[in-house]
Amino acid sequence: MKRLESGIGSVKGDVMRLFVILLLLLPLLTGCETIKKGVQDVTDSLDFDKARAKSQESALPTAEARLKSGIAQYEEGNYAEAQRLLQGSLAEGLVSRLDQARAYKHLAFIYCVTGRPAQCRQEFQNAFSADPKFSLTAAEAGHPSWGPAYRSVARGR
Repeated sequence: MKRLESGIGSVKGDVMRLFVILLLLLPLLTGCETIKKGVQDVTDSLDFDKARAKSQESALPTAEARLKSGIAQYEEGNYAEAQRLLQGSLAEGLVSRLDQARAYKHLAFIYCVTGRPAQCRQEFQNAFSADPKFSLTAAEAGHPSWGPAYRSVARGR
């Protein structure tokens, strides 16, 4: 047992010696950009507040990611969650006018299938405002739930 303990102590001593050598060599190596970046990465990773803020920042979905998730939720029939995500994507400021029109289109679909025709027409109007060339595919325009609302808004333009 004593032999094992002395072996462990020897390993700890070796690690400490390597650490001290690294600390002594570090000033010599700091002129190297690769070393500077590596040192900065290590110090950043040890700054827990900075690391936590960075992870939270990267965890926040972008407007485009919310749009994509909203459409996926719509396609799965989760209309309440889809509505929340689509409205969030618009509130966050979708950059592309085409993406804005897509968000409004899916909101219109949700409102129509959930029995809210006035809101459905309003979202189609918003889609046309976002993208004057907005249109539904033939299959979408022929849908019994939102087709009449879409055609009504399109004619009124």
